[in-house]
Amino acid sequence: VWVNRIWERFFGVGIVKTSENFGSQAEWPAHPELLDWLAVEFAKPTALPKINGKPAQAWDMKGMIKFIMLSKAYRQNSSAPEGYFRKDPENRLLARGPRFRLHGELVRDQALASSGLLIKKIGGPSTRPYMPAGVWSETNRYGNLRNYTADEGEGLYRRSMYTFWKRTAAPPSMLLFDAPNREVCYPKRSRTNTPLQALALLNEVTYVEAARSLAERMMKEGGSDIRGRLTTGYRLATSRSPDKQTLSVLQKGFEERKIHFQENQEAAKQIISHGKKQPDENLEPVELAAYTVTANVLLNLDRVITKD
Repeated sequence: VWVNRIWERFFGVGIVKTSENFGSQAEWPAHPELLDWLAVEFAKPTALPKINGKPAQAWDMKGMIKFIMLSKAYRQNSSAPEGYFRKDPENRLLARGPRFRLHGELVRDQALASSGLLIKKIGGPSTRPYMPAGVWSETNRYGNLRNYTADEGEGLYRRSMYTFWKRTAAPPSMLLFDAPNREVCYPKRSRTNTPLQALALLNEVTYVEAARSLAERMMKEGGSDIRGRLTTGYRLATSRSPDKQTLSVLQKGFEERKIHFQENQEAAKQIISHGKKQPDENLEPVELAAYTVTANVLLNLDRVITKD
């Protein structure tokens, strides 16, 4: 059961698809021999890779995770001929690499990492990132959990696994990406694609501030050339280089936004003022605003929020 859960984490679906049900109503494993072998290997390792130069031990989570991630099945490209998708739309035969939307926590962490805001500190108390006003007070009129106050400094930019969750008032941006509300037990998360997710990525304070920080990185690390800066931003967000058509679309959009902000400088100042981290005063506000909107689009790309 646990090996199937690990497999599901990296492939999007378990060898037994019904990971929440291993009883008589469960779906038959797509590869029963593979599941049995991995389970035995997890308990009595003979092929698991070394961890920190030492042989893997029984029940070694790191060893099993590394073993799966180094496999040819996992390292395949998710692109495939049309016939593959027609014959095996759910990729149960593992003829191509896994492709699925990231969980809400990872979507946020991805944006923070691309922008350079992510604090990689390990351990410590729970943190309180940005949240819409009034979410807590709607579910609790009294007590110390009535009003929500966001952290200052590092607490805003730590990994989502450290976020403080109120059981009856989960972070709305996480719920939009199908995070469970923790009022009941969820053995398996669902995955949906809705317009609200795109709206959150374009407008939620966390992502707008991350877009501005990504824009600052584009301007500082991409040289003085527009296409160089756009290429830098695309690489930071997607870990790949843009093709000529993509770069042309991004450049056209940037130039249109720059003209708009030159005519509306107050709007430029407003968009770069989101979040508690102050924008770099050495960067020209109009240009920074144009790059911020462009970076906001980059963070909303399917390739950014999808494990591909």
